[in-house]
Order: sequence, then C-alpha cells, then structure tokens
Amino acid sequence: MEIKVKEEVIQQQYLTFFLADEEYAINIQRVKEITEYTTVTKVPKVLEWIRGVINLRGNVVPVVDLTVRFGLEERPVTKTTCIVIVEVEQDSERTVIGVIADAVNQVIDLAPKDIEEPPAFGTRVRLEYLFGMGKLGKKFALILNIDSVLNNTELLTVSTLQAPTVDARMDAGEITEGQPEAT
Repeated sequence: MEIKVKEEVIQQQYLTFFLADEEYAINIQRVKEITEYTTVTKVPKVLEWIRGVINLRGNVVPVVDLTVRFGLEERPVTKTTCIVIVEVEQDSERTVIGVIADAVNQVIDLAPKDIEEPPAFGTRVRLEYLFGMGKLGKKFALILNIDSVLNNTELLTVSTLQAPTVDARMDAGEITEGQPEAT
C-alpha cells in the first residue's frame, strides 16, 4: 500500500501595481489600504521623491513617489492614479507611508517556486530594494522589499515634525469639540 504525503506549499499574496509601465509587487500583509489620489501637501526641504503629506482620517501620512526614487519616467496624475498605504518598519517601529501608484493591478498568490532571484543587471531598481521577481505567466513583477525602499531618516523627519492633528490636540485637551482651530 502506497502512502501519499501531501506537500504543503506556503503561498503568499502580493498586491501588484504599475509605475511607469513596469509592474511591481508588495506583500499584501504590508498594505493597509488603497485610496484615490488626493491633494498632497508639500513639505519644504525634503528629498524630491518625498511628495509631501496627506490627511488620512486625521493622521499625517507621508507620501512618496517611487518613480522619482527609482529614476523612472514620471507620469501625470490620471483617474487610475492612487495612493497605496503601506506599513514599513523603521528603527523597530511601524510607520504608515503612502506610495503613489500609476494604477493598481491585482492581488496575486505566489509560491516560493514562483519567485526568482533578481538579476544583477537589467533592472532600474537597486538590488537591495528587491525581494525577487514574481513569475506572472510569461512576464515578471518586481517584488519590493518595502522596508529597504522606504528606509530613510528623511521620511522620519516628515512624519514626526508635523503639527499634531485636530484629534491628537483634542485628546491632549488643547482644543475642545466645536472650538475653531487657531491658525
């Protein structure tokens, strides 16, 4: 009598999105939400790829443009442009950051056998920014190591130097509900 042992293959899910006609992927466990592109408030004296901040339900969220970070051709904002809200680890703390995407494509399941090592040539993205290349039929998506891509002290400066939100100021008792904010 033959006994068949079922091999358990652990698949992980990835969100795929486009930047300048190239497909990228982020582990879905790092994606908090996807929002439509909204007004981004510029912050002076930050790196060019840090576009500014948005107000996400009363929280200040830095927004980055990976096309600029990777040296790709910038695209105009269209109706498919969105902001992917991701959680990254910086200095052993979780930080929420928005990533501008030209368009979100799909959520895919990848088994370890479907992920290849990135080649030492041919990608415009530094190798330390990549986990690998996910096989999508006859093409690949570059799987980003989002912690490495967004690990920058400049981002910490943007997220920590912002004025407290109205909610935080209310919690601290600085203002009360219905009281106008001082400008």
